[in-house]
Amino acid sequence: MSLLNSLKDLLGEGAVSVSKADLLTYSRDNLPLTIFHQRQKKTPYLPDAIVWPNNYDDVVKILKFVNEKKVPIIPYGAGSGVCGGTVPLKGGIIIDLKRLDKVIAIDEKSLTVTAQAGINGQILEEALNARGYTLGHFPASIYCSTLGGWLSTKAAGQLSTRYGKIEDMVIAITAVTPTGEIFKNRVVSRTSTGPTLMHLFIGAEGTLGIILEAALRIWPYPEHREIRGFMFNAIASGLEAIRLIMRNGLRPAVVRLYDEKDTSLAMGSLGLKIEKGCLLIIGFEGAKAIVEAEAGEGFKICLAQGGKDLGREAGDFWLKHRYDISYKQAEILSEETAVLDTIEVAAIWSNLNKLYNDVKSVLDNYGYAMAHFSHAYPEGACIYFTILGEAPSEDETEGFYRKMWDDVMQTVVNAGGTISHHHGIGFFKGEWLKKELGSGFDLLRKIKSAIDPNNIMNPGKLGL
Repeated sequence: MSLLNSLKDLLGEGAVSVSKADLLTYSRDNLPLTIFHQRQKKTPYLPDAIVWPNNYDDVVKILKFVNEKKVPIIPYGAGSGVCGGTVPLKGGIIIDLKRLDKVIAIDEKSLTVTAQAGINGQILEEALNARGYTLGHFPASIYCSTLGGWLSTKAAGQLSTRYGKIEDMVIAITAVTPTGEIFKNRVVSRTSTGPTLMHLFIGAEGTLGIILEAALRIWPYPEHREIRGFMFNAIASGLEAIRLIMRNGLRPAVVRLYDEKDTSLAMGSLGLKIEKGCLLIIGFEGAKAIVEAEAGEGFKICLAQGGKDLGREAGDFWLKHRYDISYKQAEILSEETAVLDTIEVAAIWSNLNKLYNDVKSVLDNYGYAMAHFSHAYPEGACIYFTILGEAPSEDETEGFYRKMWDDVMQTVVNAGGTISHHHGIGFFKGEWLKKELGSGFDLLRKIKSAIDPNNIMNPGKLGL
């Protein structure tokens, strides 16, 4: 029996496709390398079929089937990843989870939400807002990403300094292993019952199983917000302001410091009239009395470090336009020979300036490089680089792009940073993950072999 007929017998006619249009659509994500391939009319990686499970039993049946047949299977949320995490490197079946899109329960007393993995991020947030709550998770991809994708890549949103990253929000998950076994941990406030097994699946990018649903912490929708812009003459003084804000125990919702180039391009090109310098957007939200107290202390620190207060206009402008730049990338990448990408790395405060300078000096060799600092912690922060370059010719685009990444990743490893803060690894950074993890990668490989002995789960990702 053919693969198509077998899948139709398992799931029904409307849950399977092998149409050329679908196979092409699901052959890539937003990794620029796969966009170059599309631009050049190349299709190096094609799935054999797409399936859309309607319920958890469907997922179990599919996994048991592919494990028995030793057919690769690739979990798919919305395809917004930028590291090739859903690219079918070895063919096989794409399992698109978007039909698993329900909010299961909101526990208002315990402040939790339980939702299925295929739910769109903005739809989940709007469902919570309608009841007076927020998840507090706002990645730039919120309109085109899913809860399962966030969990699988350990995503971080724009307000992570207050609300945490996705791994800080998740309390429990339900997942399916490659052999079709269900894993589920309890929804409790905390537990000391051995290793936290759900974290085997969070950040694993579908290499160990498929997440079906999750219970997450939520917050009352903020009653008050104070958000402002401050202009600094240099990156160093802006970073010192952020470091002191975190050191003093303040919890800003927004903290984003743009270097001069990013200030000019990211905000200036969108229409904000600002002078030359490094723009810091900082804001606090929550209960009004607490916000006013925290904002007062935070803004005082910014002024003491030489920041010029631009008032609420700059803060409100950022809030209104915070997703706009991300949606300009497709237009730029449609141009022949254009190379546009983002590289997010992180380090502790004592290494952060060095990491910024070292990576920036490498990227300057490849085009117009800029960066902003966000996702701040008491011990350090994330640096989010953007590079806009041009390859010598369309045929040389892939080589140009790979060389740039190799140079940057080696620089990050040498500087003691991490090669990824929240985009994940996919297949593109796999070799560099091995260098960062060292002997830890052997442990990861052993875990993979134990849970997925037939290597059917998203093969080739995480360097596995």
